Amino acid sequence: MLLFAALLFWMNNALTGSFQSLAESHYRKSAVAAMGSVPSSDEAVSGWLRRIAPSSGDFALIFLKGFPEDDGGITVFAPTPALEAFFEANKESSTFRRGIESSMYDEIFQPAQRLVFAGEERRVLFAPAHDGVTGDVTGTAVFLFEPAGFDRFLVLMRGLFILALVIFAAVFAVASYSRDPVLGYVILGLFAIVGVFVAYPLFEAVRLTFIQDGKFTLDTWKSILTARQYLTALQGSIKLGVFTATASTIVGFLFAFVISRTGIGGKKFFSAMATLPIISPPFSLTLSIILLFGNNGLITKRILALEGFSIYGLGGLTLVQTMGMFPIAFLTMIGVLEAIDSTLEDAAMNLRATRWETFRTVTFPLAVPGLLSAWLLVFTNSLADFANPLILAGSFRVLSVESYMEVTGMNRLGHGAALSLLLLLPTLSAFLVQRYWVSRKSYVTVTGKPSGRMTDLVSPGLKKVLVALMCLIVLFLLSLYGTIIAGCFVKNWGIDYSFSLENIREAFQRGWSVLLDTLTLAGAATPIAGLLAMIAALVLARKKFPGKRLLDMLILTPFALPGTLVGISYILAFNKAPLILVGTGAIIIVNYVIRELPVGVEAGIASLKQIDPAIEEAAADLGADTPTIFRTIVLPLIRPAFISSLSYTFVRSMTAVSAVIFLISARWYHLTVLIYNFSENLRFGLASVLASTLIVIVLLTFGLLRLLVRKNENLAKTMSL
Repeated sequence: MLLFAALLFWMNNALTGSFQSLAESHYRKSAVAAMGSVPSSDEAVSGWLRRIAPSSGDFALIFLKGFPEDDGGITVFAPTPALEAFFEANKESSTFRRGIESSMYDEIFQPAQRLVFAGEERRVLFAPAHDGVTGDVTGTAVFLFEPAGFDRFLVLMRGLFILALVIFAAVFAVASYSRDPVLGYVILGLFAIVGVFVAYPLFEAVRLTFIQDGKFTLDTWKSILTARQYLTALQGSIKLGVFTATASTIVGFLFAFVISRTGIGGKKFFSAMATLPIISPPFSLTLSIILLFGNNGLITKRILALEGFSIYGLGGLTLVQTMGMFPIAFLTMIGVLEAIDSTLEDAAMNLRATRWETFRTVTFPLAVPGLLSAWLLVFTNSLADFANPLILAGSFRVLSVESYMEVTGMNRLGHGAALSLLLLLPTLSAFLVQRYWVSRKSYVTVTGKPSGRMTDLVSPGLKKVLVALMCLIVLFLLSLYGTIIAGCFVKNWGIDYSFSLENIREAFQRGWSVLLDTLTLAGAATPIAGLLAMIAALVLARKKFPGKRLLDMLILTPFALPGTLVGISYILAFNKAPLILVGTGAIIIVNYVIRELPVGVEAGIASLKQIDPAIEEAAADLGADTPTIFRTIVLPLIRPAFISSLSYTFVRSMTAVSAVIFLISARWYHLTVLIYNFSENLRFGLASVLASTLIVIVLLTFGLLRLLVRKNENLAKTMSL
């Protein structure tokens, strides 16, 4: 370690000295080139100075004509009052006296110390000025160079050497003291990934909110917390989240209860309809709502001829988010209700309790943790939602859109990051509470002795009412998706409803390259995210090591972060050395992987809990190392979770918008952003075509997933409820 540290120290000093010599040589050459055309008349000197050293240049320049020994003394030519004040403050210093003296002897002088100009340290160089005819020395040019680039290079190089020392120490420690070096390297790699792509960007976002012009300040937070528009937006986000979470939980519970606790037919159909919105593009339902109920909507204008009606605002957003997010509540509640032992309900009814009393005193209390979990999860997603409010908010303010406008409209990254962090407070609180209730759910609703029987708690009359409500919701949902498909074949929605294929031709003509970009980026991120998720799941579920909880927290953190905060933090972190990724496809792929990693890890951990660790221990006893165990035993056994992780990452990558909208570039674009642009420009036909294309791709992906998982379902059936 000492030898390696000494080697790095020597390399740092050698490179620093070499680069400093190059910088000084560059300063000298710049000075010689600038002083090659000094005018002789005083009238021309001022114009010459402005031309040689413009205000936006790399250096400032003061020209001192004459020397102290001359009869006329020194005539000072300073282009700005700041330069004149700088000269007056330093003219009696030893540095200036020596610099002027060196010029008299036709020598260039570069002092080692720096002088302060305009609040910043500058490298100073004194160069002699020559008469263009006689070649005599006529004065001194004082150059003030900005050393910021040189300083940044030194800091970067020093940081890289420290990082190299840390990496060497970690690798050396693992190789020397770990019983399983490969596992140690995997853990180090996971820490490095989440450190670079989770902790570092988040730190940069937080740091920017407290730094302005290189100084610590609370001005950004004062502006955010005292501006009425931002507080109104925070209130609007919370209000929208409460309304959406309440409505989505009611609808999700309706579907989950009827499917799991009654004996109706068509359960597979209702289950499919209850999960359809979660796998559709984010703009699809918003687009169909506008086509039906917008200012030129089919229902509002063509059929009902309503005047003064507007779908934009809180009401429309609540409707769209409810239809798009009730599947989250459904998927949460279906597992809770199916886990309830029906013998408890049988016992209540045997004691002469009515169906309503059994539901009120047995079923509903056991389902309350799941209900709260579903409510909080939908609330979290509603606060972080960016796509729907961007199009449908109207004059209704929400923080996610406000942060986007601060970055893209006003170029205030600090304000955008602060607003996203402000949005993180209720989001993170809801996420932590949701995790708490999920952990309680396992103890409250699972009895440990399940029954194969199911008690029907609904009377025939009420069952018809509940099924009718579900049919109305499904019919409305199908009408929304049908509207998108119909919009593909309408010439100009709201004005001319005649049949046309022009939208399809133009949409693919303008969006084909974008579709290929989206498929390429999603396809590249999918295998990386899938393998990384399974490796992390194995490490977290099976191994014990220092920092395990920290690693778990960092991996799960992106799930609680709003997409706008992720996008802004990635711009801040990866738009500078040593890792410049902004403008490349790599930053979008990294965003996909990190954003969807928590879901894959959770799925992998859940599958590993169903597998007896003795299988892996037997392989280890037979001499298999960790990579072999993972490749030949763990990965085949958790294949359904692995395929689900791949599919989920691909679908979410195809339909992402909140973070990606900050990371796209002219070279790498995204289909959802193009759909948004078409919708914003009222080209609903083109948006419908691209949205339908995304829906088809997503459905095909999930269909393929079903086929692949069905072949391996027997591998995951080692745990019963």
